[in-house]
Amino acid sequence: MRIASLLPSATEILFALHLDHEIVGVSHECDFPPRARTKTVVIHSRLPHDSSPIEIDAQVRDFIARGESLYAVDADLLEQLAPDLIVTQDLCHVCAASPDDLAAALARFPWRPEVLCLNPQELGDVWRDILLVGEETGRALRAESLVETIGARLGEIELQIRGIINRPRVVLLEWLQPFYVGGHWVPEMIASAGGLDLLGQPKTPSLRVTLEEIFAAAPDVLLIAPCGYTKEQARDEYLSLAFPLEWHSIPAVRNGQVYALDASSYVSRPGPRLVTGVAAMAKILHPAINVHPGVDATFLRIAQPASNVQSAHA
Repeated sequence: MRIASLLPSATEILFALHLDHEIVGVSHECDFPPRARTKTVVIHSRLPHDSSPIEIDAQVRDFIARGESLYAVDADLLEQLAPDLIVTQDLCHVCAASPDDLAAALARFPWRPEVLCLNPQELGDVWRDILLVGEETGRALRAESLVETIGARLGEIELQIRGIINRPRVVLLEWLQPFYVGGHWVPEMIASAGGLDLLGQPKTPSLRVTLEEIFAAAPDVLLIAPCGYTKEQARDEYLSLAFPLEWHSIPAVRNGQVYALDASSYVSRPGPRLVTGVAAMAKILHPAINVHPGVDATFLRIAQPASNVQSAHA
């Protein structure tokens, strides 16, 4: 079977199911495992590579308002690769090409490959999608084993936090310029980690929020996880911002409970590593618990310098 994956989470699933040699095409954002970068890229972003976070937000909203995709499908190259199966999604057109763009590309093909469209809204959907990919590719048993392993890890976390009464109040920022909070599976991840998401709404897209809403929420813990960023990039962007004086009134900031997460790997990408994201959040919220070795390396605690504070609202 020849497979083209048009989104990073599907590529991770395919590799996890030992389908390395069957993958013939990927998107420009498919970067895990590292071998994914050796595959032919058939999707490219239409956004300028040097855009700032503010410019990216404006460009994305402009594309969406015009009903246009952020991504271009290289139809000629895809036709040359002759995939039997194409895996895409209809969840977030900021993350991958839309089904309409793919349909336009396939309309010219002399044959019609199978198309598997994923649309996860919550954690259960992500695990279900692993099973769907397994069934579609003849790797059902491996998919079941992977989901069982994920379930066992989640069960271990649940057992450890079950008796904890104190559930820290959390805000997870999925974008910083402007502010967005995570939706879809993110509130469920925070709940599974023993926290309470104050602003995110489960099973819905990420939501734009104001400084005033963050102040009013008064989170005990602030998670910085811009979509597509590593933990170092998230930390650096957060530290580059100028915040109003009121920012230090937020309990999380005042008490040094601000953390940068590797969102690209463990938060925003609906693949197998979301379970590691839950473990990382659990370790942040409840440091005394024991989680999978290496989880500490998935996040950074951010020290807020005084230079980041200004006297008026940014």
